[in-house]
Amino acid sequence: MAQTRALLLLAALLPIGAFAQDPVPADDPVLEQLDKLSMLPWLKNDPFVTDAEALNVHGFRPEEVPTYTPDVYRRRLTTLDEISPCKLTYNNQVQGYIDMYSQRKREQTARMMGLAQLYFPVFEEALDRYNMPQELKYLAVVESALYPGAKSRAAAVGLWQFMIGTGKMYGLRSDSYVDERCDIYKSTDAACRYLRDLHRIFGSWELALAAYNCGPGNVNKAVRRAGGTLDYWAIYDHLPRETRGYVPAFIAVNYIFNHAADHNIYPVIPNYCAYEVDTVQVCHPLSLDQLATIIGGNAQEIRDLNPVYKLGVVPDMQQPATIYLPRDLVASFIRNEATIAYSYQPDLSLPAPGAATASADRKEATTGKPTKTHTVRRGESLGTIARKHGTSVQNLRKLNHLRHDRIAVGQKLVIRRGDPESAASTTAPATAEKEEAPDYIYHTIQKGDTLWGIAQRYPGASVDEIKRLNDAKDTRTLPIGKKLKVSVQKS
Repeated sequence: MAQTRALLLLAALLPIGAFAQDPVPADDPVLEQLDKLSMLPWLKNDPFVTDAEALNVHGFRPEEVPTYTPDVYRRRLTTLDEISPCKLTYNNQVQGYIDMYSQRKREQTARMMGLAQLYFPVFEEALDRYNMPQELKYLAVVESALYPGAKSRAAAVGLWQFMIGTGKMYGLRSDSYVDERCDIYKSTDAACRYLRDLHRIFGSWELALAAYNCGPGNVNKAVRRAGGTLDYWAIYDHLPRETRGYVPAFIAVNYIFNHAADHNIYPVIPNYCAYEVDTVQVCHPLSLDQLATIIGGNAQEIRDLNPVYKLGVVPDMQQPATIYLPRDLVASFIRNEATIAYSYQPDLSLPAPGAATASADRKEATTGKPTKTHTVRRGESLGTIARKHGTSVQNLRKLNHLRHDRIAVGQKLVIRRGDPESAASTTAPATAEKEEAPDYIYHTIQKGDTLWGIAQRYPGASVDEIKRLNDAKDTRTLPIGKKLKVSVQKS
């Protein structure tokens, strides 16, 4: 009996994680991103600084790793939970991630706290604009360890780890030269809109966070398998294994960023904080390395500030492109703007920026007919584009080697006017209009359906369009058996 009491006393004094069965497995995706952060050349070479002397004045001893009893962790999280719309639960899984951030990965945590000074002001402004909880900024810490060029094993990219398809649905361009999933401002705005849509579907920030990682379909499956409950911890065991750690890690990051000093962890300050970075706009092709040479900057630093340009080249775009620069280099950019505009010397081993335009020019030379390019915008179809440019859907498909009518936002299409087929189409407006009119289907709502899942099922459909067609305002609950009108693209 005395031995049993001793064991119980020991359990009360040690953190819960001490008895956890491998709470954070070695192949955990959250842990993987932390390890990638520590291997980045610009961190391994340590271009960061910390005021260690100032910390020593306050008795800072980096070798000290404080730990606390479960009651202390629970009490601290309860205090944070009371002022947050997110449910910050304390349990064994959460403790495992607290231990990871505060003990095993202390150096990475200190670096992420420093990087937060660069990115959190952007996150906080966007979250405030959409009237969303400020705590959601910590999701980017979990997803990418605050590295804007992060790429997961599943090919999710950027601070907010967008898959290419989801990114395009929220207006993020991704092609050979540009990946806006790495753009701090655009990806943050897209993440806010995505999280807002997921919260509207599930009515819970915890389920929205889980759906952000594994998709709303997988969360719906977990909800059904758990008997229909919308409680995250009740569906925890039914979620994909690689997703289960995201909400516990999110809670742990909330804790560690508010109690870092209690664990003797202090920010390692990056070279550039938010107030030390500025933006400039360019309307011409540009090499970041050549830009750095002209304005007297460090080429690697300018590449690091602009991961959206995958090859270090700003292509010839139809609208001004944004470049992030250290604030003290902006004056040099303005002084040398004329030189910069004519400095671009393409690497002939790479596809040239504006390759679609060059291809169109070659076609014009061989056909003798004027050509141009059109960048697909949100809501456009081949039919609307054909009517706008005086051509036909058949010509667009043939000229752009399309096997179907599905097109993506940001896709470039070659347009050639003056074809016989185009003239024929203008002489038979009724036939053309019938051919290019949108198709509609009626979807009968089934148990477990969401607007997101319905939109995913039909090519060309979107949540906003379904809402508009059906005058839907409250979409959190969909009545089973009701028919929804859905606009779809022709196959």
